[in-house]
Amino acid sequence: MQGSVARSATPARSISDTGSRHKHSFCALRSYRSEATYARRGYHRSSAFTTNMPLISPSARRETLVRAEERDSLLEAPQTDISAAAMTPREVDWLMTSLVFLFPAIGGLLFGYDIGATSGALVSITSQQTSGTDWYSLSPFKSGLVVSSSLFGALAGSVGAFFLGDKLGRRRELMLAACLYGAAATLLFFAPSYPLLLTGRVMYGLGIGFAMHAAPAYIAETAPASVRGLLISLKEGFIVGGILLGYLASALWVGDQGGWRYMYGAALPPAFIVFAGMAWLPESPRWLLLSGASREQAEGAVRRAWGSSGSDRQAVEQEVSNMLRDSPTLAPGGLAALFSGRNLKPLLIGSSLMLFQQITGQPSVLYYAAKIFKDAGFASDSDATRVSVVLGFFKLVMTGVAVATVDSVGRRPLLLGGVAGLILSLLALSGAQTLGKGDFATWVSVAGLLSYTAAYQVTLLYTR
Repeated sequence: MQGSVARSATPARSISDTGSRHKHSFCALRSYRSEATYARRGYHRSSAFTTNMPLISPSARRETLVRAEERDSLLEAPQTDISAAAMTPREVDWLMTSLVFLFPAIGGLLFGYDIGATSGALVSITSQQTSGTDWYSLSPFKSGLVVSSSLFGALAGSVGAFFLGDKLGRRRELMLAACLYGAAATLLFFAPSYPLLLTGRVMYGLGIGFAMHAAPAYIAETAPASVRGLLISLKEGFIVGGILLGYLASALWVGDQGGWRYMYGAALPPAFIVFAGMAWLPESPRWLLLSGASREQAEGAVRRAWGSSGSDRQAVEQEVSNMLRDSPTLAPGGLAALFSGRNLKPLLIGSSLMLFQQITGQPSVLYYAAKIFKDAGFASDSDATRVSVVLGFFKLVMTGVAVATVDSVGRRPLLLGGVAGLILSLLALSGAQTLGKGDFATWVSVAGLLSYTAAYQVTLLYTR
């Protein structure tokens, strides 16, 4: 094959020349025979292949049949010229690709920031010294509403994104999310009453719902294919980085009067950056095609998104052709087909894993991290929020460890090991909170939260 590739680099020769074709056919035939040996001997490269394959399962037989047909078509199909340019990986314009990734990813960062900032804001709001309000004495139920109101908003935003996302487009959906983020941050900064505080929290949650729907879609549909998976993984890192930034903001302002206002108000500048960045970036070319735009408009969006790499006209046209070829079509039976036949089992597995991800309680632990540490023995607000920073940093490190090991260790072992770690960590944490006293209980709580976070991160890689 190396000789074939080398010859294709010159204009005068191609893979279709006689010597290369015989060599290519010989390699394909050897591969065909090697794979067929696995299915036992006694068959021929013809339609009789189906009648002489004992001692293998039906699924293995079907797989071998498909491979054999591919080999037959490879040997019989006419060979075509392959230019050196088509075989050489296209270089990525990292400056433009970084911008295509960065602005949507900040939308995810603001989701993580809300988790970390709320952890410290809850301590600040309910403290007589630092609240700066006359309604600081909140019941556990009202304190819980401060946390959960953004989640109610995120749920509503996700439902809204389901109905409006394809009409708005990824770009305008992210701009809408940025507007909601900014308006909520402003309202929370000036909130004079508890009801308006909850209103701002719900509005922020709406922004989360729209942003978390549009950001991964925009990155996946716009970034070059060669780095698409990397950028999607980095987006998850941005969410965890946002949690760490929220904890840092909590540690910075938790001792100030009205410090919770600064924690929430700090989301305004990043929200403005997301809006301005998405207003400048092109629309998703895939969405343009799905919405009925012309091929020329989609190619223009690809050229803008790819930067200097967009000057390769052949690569741009091929990318748009791939999008047209892979455009989704409604399967027979519509949505009902998801709940029947071979689709039902994958649907149940995926839904169960996503449900498991949420009911582990990890989001709640992160939202209440500062309060947990305070109840565990870190008496001052500043000490409790500083330990929360350690938790956020540890979570970010474990995210990197999980990404680096998931392919070598395997997703199922990570899931099983992570679940075991979650159970043991929660037992240690609950025991320290209910039975333990003094410094020992304090440090057991810290160790339990850190191990809980580590176990969740490696488990999360399986459920995403």
